[in-house]
Amino acid sequence: MKVKFAILGCGHIGKKHAELVAQHPDAELVAMIDPAYEQLEILGSNVNHFQSLDDFFKQKIEVDVINICTPNGLHAEQAIQCLNQGHHVVIEKPIALKIDDANAILAAADRNRKHVFPVVQNRYSSTVKWLKELVENSSLGTIYMLQLNCFWNRDEHYYHKGSWHGTLALDGGPLYTQFSHFIDVLNWIFGPMTNINSKFYNFNHQNNTEFEDSGLITFEINGAAGTISYSTSVFQSNFESSITVVAENGTVKIGGQYMNSLEYCQIGGVDRPILEESAIGNDYGTYKGSAFNHQQVINNVVDVLNDLEKPYVSLGGGIQVVESISQIYKHRNVEKIILEKEKHLV
Repeated sequence: MKVKFAILGCGHIGKKHAELVAQHPDAELVAMIDPAYEQLEILGSNVNHFQSLDDFFKQKIEVDVINICTPNGLHAEQAIQCLNQGHHVVIEKPIALKIDDANAILAAADRNRKHVFPVVQNRYSSTVKWLKELVENSSLGTIYMLQLNCFWNRDEHYYHKGSWHGTLALDGGPLYTQFSHFIDVLNWIFGPMTNINSKFYNFNHQNNTEFEDSGLITFEINGAAGTISYSTSVFQSNFESSITVVAENGTVKIGGQYMNSLEYCQIGGVDRPILEESAIGNDYGTYKGSAFNHQQVINNVVDVLNDLEKPYVSLGGGIQVVESISQIYKHRNVEKIILEKEKHLV
């Protein structure tokens, strides 16, 4: 059957969702919902436009799935509304900014017997899938150390006046908006973090964000020691997102801007694989987002609802990301430390 989709939130990523749904042979885009719908390009004559969820629900249009592509702080409330109206939902990352809200989505999904598909498309990258298989096969032996680096650029064009970006209520910070994808990869492959300690800095976003732009985190995962270093203060353009694994039987690094390339591989008894590099990041003009594997997300949703396969990403995975980031913030430094050049920890 053709799966009918509505897109809630028609900014950069919402338009991407709409394009991919419209292109899918077994999907149909029936509605787009956004307060600024009059400025949107119409994708086909059969696409209805609404200014709000309430307006959309009143029309009782037949739809199977609602893709939530709105600001982060709205995701949980809107997901629960859609589930209570009897629709499956696709939720862009993060599914929520608070763990209680994430669990409330789970309760609504269970109550209404509907699917929730978190969008964590980096799991589809060939490099990430290969690393997961490597760990599951115990090819690396005991893992000693993990290093996650996320170094991107977000400047005044991104955090412009009047934007939801930069606010605690709707954005939440770089761990939620930029780097939750890579927290998910860490969780998915290695497990949840424990014994977390974190420090946050704000180097050059004091005038346009309500949160840190950089952080240093230490943790443990199943006996391995780990670090996360992240920043949105990188000059001019995104630099890298990478995971380095130091283990008993070898050392591996997947990197590039979006963990899309195998940068180092030295493993006893295992040949270096030839992996197809994932698609480049979503290009939004003044900045680039995460790796563009969204077509595979839409494919999975369509196939699940046609009983052809199981969900590739569980709602539990989306909840675990929110839990991990919540724990990082919970175990942040509480003392205000002044750096050499009067730059302050957040």
